[in-house]
Formats: sequence, structure tokens, C-alpha cells
Amino acid sequence: MTPAARLALAVTLAALPLAPATAQQLTQPVYRVPDQQAAAPVQLAQAPAPAAAASTPMVDPRVTPVSMPAGATRPEGLEESPFDIYELPGEHPLMPCIRLAEQGLSEINANVRGYSATLTKKERIDGKVTPAQQVALKVRHEPFSVYVKFVQPFAGREVLYNSAANKNKLIALEGSGWKRKIGKVHLPVDGRLAMDGQRYPITMTGMKYLTEELLRIAREDVKYGECETKYAVVPVDGRPCTMIRVEHPVPRRNFRFYIARIFVDHELRIPTGYDAYSWPLKPGDGPQLEESYFHTNVVLNPGLTDADFDENNPALFQ
Repeated sequence: MTPAARLALAVTLAALPLAPATAQQLTQPVYRVPDQQAAAPVQLAQAPAPAAAASTPMVDPRVTPVSMPAGATRPEGLEESPFDIYELPGEHPLMPCIRLAEQGLSEINANVRGYSATLTKKERIDGKVTPAQQVALKVRHEPFSVYVKFVQPFAGREVLYNSAANKNKLIALEGSGWKRKIGKVHLPVDGRLAMDGQRYPITMTGMKYLTEELLRIAREDVKYGECETKYAVVPVDGRPCTMIRVEHPVPRRNFRFYIARIFVDHELRIPTGYDAYSWPLKPGDGPQLEESYFHTNVVLNPGLTDADFDENNPALFQ
């Protein structure tokens, strides 16, 4: 492998649709009619919960009673959630999730110019789940820009993408050793080297893209039946979040995942975490983790400027 190939970086931060199940598993879609009930879930082990501070109180002092339309009901598990989540008679189980995601996206578009965060992720690549990666992350929405510095593994590795200045290339620099002496390398964002071992390109990074993609998938899934949703208020890194758990018990061509969970931060009011699981490979197995992305230490609108995404900034690539 060439030195440049060794510099291909793990910077996939967003959630695209999962690869479909194998052809042997897939069956034809079942379309939904308005009064159709969700299919009973198969009895499998629950997907593992993300690491969290169990002692964190779950009551958010800002929680207020939800104002619901006539005939609507509040789903179980949301007694401590501050969000306007309700179910209308006869509607698809995903509709409350869609409304919540639309609220989150509106919040981002109206009030979030960018953010800094710590991202922890796992991805299934070539059939194997990668070890957890943790990076310090800066994202600016306009013009779209991303700066990443690895915490573990590959400590010190840096990656920069600026849609205005770098077009379709990212800039990378190793964190230490002889590889760092090679200096910065410019790689096409979707090229073989940049995508080596990666699930998605850096252009699909961030909480805004995550929310947009989840909305797109949910709007497609409301055409079909066999969907169950559950809700809970859980801590993620000590912060109360509303968790939405969506399950498709039967592998079908139209479904991209078996179980997906979205975590919406109560204070920030946007999705900060997501994980997804494919169907068991054989009876008795548990769900198979496909991808997991959790943003912690999130600071919205930290005053990012062009300098934060300028490859010639002396504070970068040192």
C-alpha cells in the first residue's frame, strides 16, 4: 500500500440508509392501509443502549404539558419528554417521529449556523464493526465546512473539508510518526483513497444531514406496514434525551434497517445521536449493529469563521 493509501481517513459522521439485507432474506413490501396495525415484533434481544450516566435525573425542569389535538394520545414513555409528540387515530406509527424530526430540522435551519462537538462512532465495514472512534468536530452549515481532529485512535490526525475553497477534495494530515512527515494530502472526497474503509464521505457529515436523512427515510416508510415505534426518556452522556425506537420486524426490500434509534437532546432540541441495526443472521442471534453516531459536548453557534476551515491557518495542521 502506498503512503497516500495509508493516509485514508475515517471521517464518516452521518447516517445514510443501511445496505439492504441479503437477497435470500428479502421479501416483497407490505403496503399499509389507514387502519392497519403494526405487526407484532419478533422476540429478539434488545439493541444495546449507549453508554450513559445512570444516576442522572431524568426530569427536565423545562418539561411542560403537551397541547394535543382532539382525539390524539400521548405515547407511553414520554411522561418526562418536553416535546410535542402525539398520535392521531389511524395514522402511521412513524408520523409522530416525522413531526418531531421536522421540528428539529426547523430549529437547525432557523437557529444553528454551526457547532463544535465530540463525535463517537462505530460502523460496520466489510462485515465487521470498527472499534469506537472519537473525534473533535467542527461543522459550519454555510458554506458547508468540516474540521476533524482525532482523539482515538490515530490521535492527532486532522481532516478538513471546505465546500467553498476545496470543492470536492478533503485535506488530511497524519497525527504522528513518519506518515506525518509526508505532509498534507488532498484527496477526492469520494475517491478510492478517501473512502478506503469508510461508510460515507465527509460531505455527508453532521447533525443537520442526519436529521434530513432520517426524515427522508421515514417519509418513504409511511407507505408500508409492519412498523412499531416506542419512546423513552434516557440519559446520553448525562443529558436527558427522548429516544425514538423504530422496528421493522420482517426483512423486506423497502426497509433499510431492522431497528433504528434516534436520540433528541431536551435542551438543544435537535437529534444528537443515532444507531441502526440489521436483522439477525440466524434465529437466536441478536440485532447486528450497522452504524452508531453520538455527539457529545455539543456547543451550538460557537462563532466559527473562515479561519476555522482554512488550510493555511497556522493553528491547523501543525
